[in-house]
Amino acid sequence: MQVFESLVAGLESIGVGAAFGGAGETATGMMLALKHSGTRGIITRHEQAASFMACGYAMYTNHLGVCFATAGPGAFNLFSGLGMAMSDSYPVLAITGYANRDWAGKGSLNETSGLNNTPDSQKMFAACTKGSWIIDHPDQSCDILEKAVNLAFEGRPGPVHIAVPGEFSQSGYDVTNHRDIQLTIKPLPPDPKRVEEIAKMLAEALGKGKSVVALVGYGAVRSRAGRAIREFIERFQIPLLTTLDGKGIVEESHPLSVGVFCDSGHASAWKAFMEADVVVAIGNAFNQHATFNYWDELFEGRKLVHINISAGEIDKVYKADHALIADAQLAVSALNFALSGKIATRAPVQVDGRDYEYRFVLPLPGAIHPGRMAQIMGRMLPPRAIVLADAGAHLAWLGYYLELEAGQHFRKPGEFGPMAGHTSGAIGVKAAHPERTVIVGCGDGCYSLSGFELMTAVEHDLPVIWVIFNDGEFKLIKLYQLSEYFESGLVEFKNPDFAAYARACGANGYSVDNEDDFEAAFADALASGKPSVIDARITRWAIPHYSTSPRGTIAGIVEQLEQRLREN
Repeated sequence: MQVFESLVAGLESIGVGAAFGGAGETATGMMLALKHSGTRGIITRHEQAASFMACGYAMYTNHLGVCFATAGPGAFNLFSGLGMAMSDSYPVLAITGYANRDWAGKGSLNETSGLNNTPDSQKMFAACTKGSWIIDHPDQSCDILEKAVNLAFEGRPGPVHIAVPGEFSQSGYDVTNHRDIQLTIKPLPPDPKRVEEIAKMLAEALGKGKSVVALVGYGAVRSRAGRAIREFIERFQIPLLTTLDGKGIVEESHPLSVGVFCDSGHASAWKAFMEADVVVAIGNAFNQHATFNYWDELFEGRKLVHINISAGEIDKVYKADHALIADAQLAVSALNFALSGKIATRAPVQVDGRDYEYRFVLPLPGAIHPGRMAQIMGRMLPPRAIVLADAGAHLAWLGYYLELEAGQHFRKPGEFGPMAGHTSGAIGVKAAHPERTVIVGCGDGCYSLSGFELMTAVEHDLPVIWVIFNDGEFKLIKLYQLSEYFESGLVEFKNPDFAAYARACGANGYSVDNEDDFEAAFADALASGKPSVIDARITRWAIPHYSTSPRGTIAGIVEQLEQRLREN
C-alpha cells in the first residue's frame, strides 16, 4: 500500500465521503487512490474551488472537509479556502504533493523547499493552518493523519495540512503499518462553577426586571444548540437576536425573534440590543460587521456573558463580565438547568418584530428589487434548505429580507471574506447533503470568478441553484468609493449571457427581469433536480439597509460626520 492509498483508506475509515482536488503530477497517487476507494473523488476546474468545496462539505456536518492538489502552484491555490476554513471554523484537511526531496535546492519542477530562490511551502501552510506536516517516511502516514485530523476538530475547528514527497510515488516506499484512524472528538463541557455564577447573575437580573437578550452566532448552529436555545428563550422569555450566520437557529417567525444584529441588520434588533442590560452572546466572535466596525460603546452600560468554545475568542474584542468556555449546546443546556432552579416561570413578554415585515419595497419597472427577490426566495424555500450568500451587497439583502424557518440555514463568507467562496463551496455543501436543497445568492462579480465550476456540478450530478444578482457592477465597492472619495471608478463591467452558458453546460439556465418570471424560474429550478443558474437582472438603485451605529442610520451618519470633523 502506497502513501496516498493509506491516507485515502484512513479518511474512509472516519467517514469522509468526498474529496475535492485538482489534477497534477504529484497528486496522481491521490487521484488513483480515490478512484479505487469508497470516497468520492471530485476533480475541480481550479484548485481554489476545491478548497472552498472542502469548507462547504464541513460546514454543517461532523465530517472532515478534504481538498488536495499537486505540488507548487496547485498547492498554493488552496490557500484562499484554508484561510476561509481558519476564519469560519471548518475542520478541513489539505493534502498536497511535494517535489522529490532528492533534488531539493536544484530548482526542480514545482519545488517549494525554500532553498535557492524557491518558495517555502511548509512555512506558508504553517501560517494558515492549525498544523502542517511533511511525511518523512511512509510508515508515519497513519500517525500523522490521525494527529492532523484530530487537531482539525479540536476546540474551535480549523484547517490542517499534510505534504507527501514525490519520491513516495515510486516503488519501494510502501506503508507497512497501515491501520484505521481513530477520530476522538471530545466535547468541551462547561465549568459547573461558572454556570452557577452566570445563572445566579441572570436570575437576579430577571428578578429585578432587567432586560436580558440572547445574541446567537454560527458556533451555536455548528454545535446543534437550536433546541437548547429555544428552551432558553421560551422558558425565561428572553428576546433572540442573531448574527447573519445564526439566522434560523430558531424560526425567524418566532414571537421572541427580534432579528439580525449587525450593520446591515434590522432596526428592531438594534433597538433591543441598545435597551438591554445583559447580553448573553452564544457562539459568536464579535467580528467587524457584527459590531459596527468594533463600535467602542457597544457594551457600555450593559453586561456581557460570552459563551464560546475557544478561549481565544473571550475578551478578544470586548471584555466579558462573565465567560464560559464550552461547546454551545452543552453550555446552554447546563445554563437552562441551573437557571430553572432559581426563577419561576416568567410571563410572556412582548418584543418588537422585525421591521422589514412592515417596510414597503417599491417595485421598479425593467428590473427586480433585490429585497423583493429575497422575500420570494424565503417564501418558497423548502424545509431544511441551505442558502449561502457570497461576498457582496446581495448578502445584505438576503440577510435582511430572507426569512428562515427552524432547520433552514444561512451562511455568509466570514471575516476572510473571499469572493466566490460560496459560489464554489455550495458544491461541497450539496455533496455532503444530497437530500437538502442548496441555493447560492451571488453577485455577478462572484459568479464570473468561479462560475466555470458549474461543469463540476453537472458532471457529478450535484443540483445546486445559483441565483445571480446581476447589476453589472461591484456594488459594495462602488458604495464604499462614494462614501469615502465621493466618486467611483472601475466598478462597472459587462456580463455574458449566464443563462445561455448554463444551458451550454447541460444545466438549467433562466434569464429574468421581473418578479413573476423570477418566481416561475425559481419554482422550476427547485423542482428540476438539476444544477440551475437564474440570471436575475436587479436594479442598481436599491441600497441595502445599513448603519455604522446600532443607534440607527441617522445616528450613524451623524457619528461619521463628527469623526471626520475631529480628524480634520
